[in-house]
This record gives sequence, C-alpha cells and structure tokens, in this order.
Amino acid sequence: MTSPRSLVGWLLLVFLLLGSFPRANALPAFARKYGLRCSACHEAWPMLNYFGQKFKDNGYQLMNDRDAPIWQNPTYWPVTFRITPFWHRESSDKVSVDTPSGTGLRQITSSGFDLTGLDFHTGGTLEKNLSFYVLPSSDAFASFHFETVMGRLDNLFGSSWLNLKFGKFELDNLVSEKRILTLTSISGVYQTYHFLPQGDNNIFGQIGDNQLGVEVMGHSADDRTRYSAALLSSTDGNVNLPYSANAYSGFFAASQAFDAGKLGVQRIGAYAMIGQASTIYFTQSGSGVPVPIPGSGIGNKSFSREGFVGQFYFGKLDFQVVTQHGEDNAWFGAGYGDAPDGGPNGAGVTLPVGSRAPKWNGYMVETHYVYSPQLIFIQRSEWERMSQQALATDASDLGNIDMYTIGYRYMPIMTSRAGFAWHNEYSWIRQRGTAPDGSDLTSSSLLLGFDFDF
Repeated sequence: MTSPRSLVGWLLLVFLLLGSFPRANALPAFARKYGLRCSACHEAWPMLNYFGQKFKDNGYQLMNDRDAPIWQNPTYWPVTFRITPFWHRESSDKVSVDTPSGTGLRQITSSGFDLTGLDFHTGGTLEKNLSFYVLPSSDAFASFHFETVMGRLDNLFGSSWLNLKFGKFELDNLVSEKRILTLTSISGVYQTYHFLPQGDNNIFGQIGDNQLGVEVMGHSADDRTRYSAALLSSTDGNVNLPYSANAYSGFFAASQAFDAGKLGVQRIGAYAMIGQASTIYFTQSGSGVPVPIPGSGIGNKSFSREGFVGQFYFGKLDFQVVTQHGEDNAWFGAGYGDAPDGGPNGAGVTLPVGSRAPKWNGYMVETHYVYSPQLIFIQRSEWERMSQQALATDASDLGNIDMYTIGYRYMPIMTSRAGFAWHNEYSWIRQRGTAPDGSDLTSSSLLLGFDFDF
C-alpha cells in the first residue's frame, strides 16, 4: 500500500514535471483569431481580467478590422472543448443508514477517479457588431443540454451604450459563476447565488444559473461604467415553459471602475433580481395521483435578490467581495413553487397558518494570489445567515451555511491551440440543523485533477 509520504512525493514530482512545459499563451478559441496571450484577457483561466471583461462587453471584438469573419483565416473555427478528469474524496459526517435496530447515523466517505462533463464552447462574430455564443454542455454521462445559446447586436446606432442580447445567457454578474476557479462538489458554485432556506421551494431566483430572456447592456468607451437590464422568463433557464407561460423576472446591474494609481483599476457594483413565479398548478389525475400540468402554473408570488459587488486589486493579491440580501414570498417558504419536480401542488390550496416570508443575507470573499500568469492560489469563504425563518417555531440559525475552500491552479500550457491546468483544492461546508437528527451537517471534498481545453 502506498504511504501518505509516498503519495505526497508523487504529487510533488508531477508538479515539477508540469513546470518544465513552455509558458502559457492564450485561451484557444479567441487566441486563434487574434493571436493574444492568455494574460491579455485572463487573470487566471477561465476568470477574466479588466481587458477580458472589456473584450466580452464589446461582443468578443477588439473593435478593429479583424472582427468581421470575412477577414479571418479560412481555417479558423471558433471552438473549444473543455473537460476535467480528476481524483476526489467526498465525505459527509451524518448520513441516515439502516441498522439491525432501525435507523442510525454514520459518516460516509468515498474516493476514486472520476471526470466532469464536456463543455463545447463556440462563439465570436457572424459579422462586425453581430456576435454569438453557443455552449452545448453534458454531464459525466454525456447527456447534453444547451447551457448558452445567444445572439447579440453590438454597438447599435454606433454607440457602445446600446447592445442587445437574446437567448439563454449568463446574468451580468461581475463575479461570474461560469468563470469560477473552484471545482469541487461544494465550491463549484457560489453558495450565495444559490442559497435557499430550509423548506423553501423557489428555484427561480438562482442568480448563478443561465437564464432565458433578452438583455440590454451598455458601457463607456473605456468600459469603466457599465449597466445592464434583462427581462427573463421565470423558468430558471428551463425550456418549453414547464412552469408558467406568464411569469417574468428582471435582472439589473450597474458598476463603476476607478483608477487607484499603482494598485490599478478597482470596480464596485450592485445588482438586483426582482420577479414573480408560479406557486401552484392545475393537475391531472389520470393514474389516480394528481400530476402538475406543465405550463399551468398560477398564483404568481414575488421574490427578490439584491447585492453589492467589489473587485479590489493590491499588486499580486486581489479580492472579490459579494454581499446579498434575499427574500421570498411566504408561499415559496411554505414549500410551494417547483411542483413539477416535487413539492405541494393543486389549485384551491391555502397558505398554512403562521407562514412568513423567509429572509436571509449572504456574504462571500474570494482571495487570489497571482504568483505568476501560470500559478494562482485561491481561497474562498462564504457565510449564509437567516434573518427570518418561514416558521417562527424554527431555530433562528436553521440552514445557516459556513463554507471554506483553498486551492491552487498551475497552468503550464495555454497556447493558441490548447490550455492545461493542474488543479488541487479542498472544500469544507457546515449547515446548521440539517442533519437527520437535527444537528449540524458537515461535508468535505478534496479534488486533484487535470483541467484542459483544446
């Protein structure tokens, strides 16, 4: 059996071997078009820096004569595949298991080799000021869905203040979950963007998920002042209107960057998601069990998410900060909302006595130390705190989350043809009062893997 000391030795050997590869250059899809180095657009792949954000805001254009496809090399194809094989260890400290005397609790831990799904990115310009992005994405079993499908009209009437996006796209968050640097089962999403109180069944306010709708956005010529406003179907990005054909949400964001001298460009911003979504559904009982009818949702109720964002740079050290307040209507807090996938349903129901609107606050700080364009160290802390439970009888801290992660990404290769990262990360999370016995539930995840695109 390999000892822990031997395992560490092998990992150090791999790290040293990776360090012998040539220096990184650029993300493949757009590097092949413009010949830019990766550090031109990325603080660390896939996270954008200030110039990369400006390139994205311009509709994946440099605003020169090379933007139009007619001037591109005939062999250029704007495509990138991304997949991550890895080893991981998952552990949860209190899992309900069958015992000879009934049911008990025990820690469940598993480890082994695995892989993620496949992302197939393609994007760019159809003509100058007419851009697109398509991302078919699969899970680890090759079951595909469309994560992003959008077209965009850029610089309408010759102004950078007016751009129109239509389709399925990421919300205009300064701190982008789609360009997140962490990969474990715990930290692969931002808890603050997805948190829901215990018993709450409102899936429609998931800020980290791509949404279906239309967006107007604009920015100053130097991209320091930005705004966006989006009208979205309240479906959490799901197609074919499975919930209601008459429920919409709005997402609004604005930010301002300023020059801090030697520290570089800092940015602060705010966002708000305000919407309504169905809480109850008409049903059919052909099999004797009432089944919600897709698209029949009624009883629209409100929800909101408001947040402040900061991106602060201090030489090689930088911080991303998010604070968010969330509030759902009492109907969502009582378990109504996502009936097609489970939960109460049926017209004519009434709200349980004593139900209240759940309210909570989220906080996130992510720290990056960019040792070099090839090596970045990552730390993130997130805290979710309930300020009002859906039921007054629930403990005030029920569902509260503490999450911490540390790791690094070493990127020895990022040429105009391929990118490669050696990723190592550990995450830990605790949620108050959610174990089967009502105590705190704690889980951890350790991941070591190769993250590559080509």
